[in-house]
Amino acid sequence: MIKPTESEMEILQVLWNKGPCTVREVYETLDKKDVGYTTILKLMQIMLEKRMVSRDTSAKSHLYKATIGKEKIQHEFLDRFIETVYNGNTSRLIMQALGNHKASKEEIELIKQYLDNLQE
Repeated sequence: MIKPTESEMEILQVLWNKGPCTVREVYETLDKKDVGYTTILKLMQIMLEKRMVSRDTSAKSHLYKATIGKEKIQHEFLDRFIETVYNGNTSRLIMQALGNHKASKEEIELIKQYLDNLQE
């Protein structure tokens, strides 16, 4: 199971949203005042070693691309979160999420449709 750190997740978000990027593009997109370019470079090199990203070295500026899908990571994080915080009880998570966040009519309708599809 892949377990990206918080910083690695931020980099993956950039790569998922923008597609292949140079380290400079990731650095500028993150726009963090307290993190330097070399820190982002080192993180991306570590991610390359972990096989979270691939690197195209055919051009002068190397392009990095996420090798793991956003949905896969979201699924793994959610499963881990439900197990550790809610002892595997999905309904408690859903009820708390809906109680803490005012869902729009459209969101509620989508949730109802999803639940209806699960019962079929």
